[in-house]
Amino acid sequence: MKVSYIKTNLPSIFNISKIVTIHYYEFDKNFVFAGERHDFWEMVYVDKGPVRIRRDDEIIMLQQGDIIFHRPNEFHSIRAIDSPINFFVVSFVCESAAMQSLERYHTSLEASLKPFISAVIRESENTYIIPKNDPTLAGLARNDTAPPGGEQLIKTYLEQLFIYLLRGMTVSDNTRIFPSKESMENHLVVATKRLITEKCEENIRVGEICRTIGYSKSYLCKLFREQCGETIISYSIRKKIDRAKQLIREGNLNFSEISDRLAFDNPQYFSRVFKRVMGMTPTEFRRTLFVQE
Repeated sequence: MKVSYIKTNLPSIFNISKIVTIHYYEFDKNFVFAGERHDFWEMVYVDKGPVRIRRDDEIIMLQQGDIIFHRPNEFHSIRAIDSPINFFVVSFVCESAAMQSLERYHTSLEASLKPFISAVIRESENTYIIPKNDPTLAGLARNDTAPPGGEQLIKTYLEQLFIYLLRGMTVSDNTRIFPSKESMENHLVVATKRLITEKCEENIRVGEICRTIGYSKSYLCKLFREQCGETIISYSIRKKIDRAKQLIREGNLNFSEISDRLAFDNPQYFSRVFKRVMGMTPTEFRRTLFVQE
């Protein structure tokens, strides 16, 4: 019997087409790299820190085990902070849409993903001739005695790492793949709103929100304001007041108890914030409920 077999395509979320440079640096506490920008991606993994990263107008402090991405044409610099540092840098070309999810991204790398970094370093040392501690390196020379397949292993190790990082950009273990920058940004805003709503009875701060979402404070705050027309703080306050209105309607708590429930500093501050948002005090709002009844 003749069988009609179906050949299944294997699409790639990430497709790294070129490696530009690979470095593993070991510098003393006085190391400073003034900075550069270039038309390809760069990934930095801190093997020993801390380090101070500047990207465009943002300053980021990274510790051992942290990873950060620099998008094409983004200015970036790095320096030691009072102690010797080791860090791994790989620059590459990747035009896949999913790379947009790694723009302005940094995180602490999970232990399960660190072997990918080790594997890339090992294959790079076997495949290329890489001068030690040479920040001026502008290209790679292949090692004549390199074992076969080193370039492909470097490519696939990096692509696997990126896939797992993408899968980790989730809230409540809800895995998403972002086919475009717009869908990624929409997801981040929705995830931020959901987290604020879920935590509206807690004293959750913007920095904690950004760490939970997995993006820098400057990037997420800017994105949220552009998408929503208000700041994360103002949205968080509005959600608290919405919850306060619900509690007032239920009538089981007095204003002092509602203030404590919603993590306000004191009832007076709660009353001032409520009036600023609603245009009336909690007492006046409660009176309107009785009038409507």
